[in-house]
Amino acid sequence: MADQHSLSGSSATAELLDKMAQLREHCPWMRALTHASLVEYLLEEAYEVAETIEEGHPDAELQGELGDVLLQVVLHARLAEERGAFTFDDVARGLSAKMVRRNPHVFRPDGSLQDSFPATVEEIEQKWDAVKRAERPGHRNAFDGIPAALPALARAQKSLDRAARAGLELPGGVPVPESEDELGNLLLAVVRSARDNGMDAERALRAAVSRYQRGQSGPSDHAPS
Repeated sequence: MADQHSLSGSSATAELLDKMAQLREHCPWMRALTHASLVEYLLEEAYEVAETIEEGHPDAELQGELGDVLLQVVLHARLAEERGAFTFDDVARGLSAKMVRRNPHVFRPDGSLQDSFPATVEEIEQKWDAVKRAERPGHRNAFDGIPAALPALARAQKSLDRAARAGLELPGGVPVPESEDELGNLLLAVVRSARDNGMDAERALRAAVSRYQRGQSGPSDHAPS
């Protein structure tokens, strides 16, 4: 029989965690899953959520896709609980504490609301970055924490966002497209040129981002982690 585990929050969450415990006990396929074997599913489900949002699918479809992402979180938490590492409740409590800690412009340290709130996004970003720097003093580089496994375009965008906020030099740009449609056509043309010349656009951009990060890798007092 499945071991007892702490349940909190809504009855729907409790039921979901209980069903997962039963599946892990009685379903051979579920029982064979590992953190490593679930990685591909986690990435796939995240991309499906993005596609649902970007293509404007109905809310019912978005709800279902978010459920699939939640399934991955519940599965990973259950696997961790079975080996005595942490529980789903631990994940939720840790996230709640993190939201309080990283948003001092909204919450006091005890979790209650502040009396007033910042007026601009810039103020919020400054507070956010300051808290993250204090949490991880060993992470001094602006690009720390950006996953190397991100698709090259996402990694490039994230790197440039971090660099701009840290006051680092940005690489040269091209004439600004008037719309995302124009930008998409420009990127597609670049990929077509790479293909016609026997080059891999993804690999080329990944290498360019790495070169840029190395060139800007000096310690930065403004670097978020």
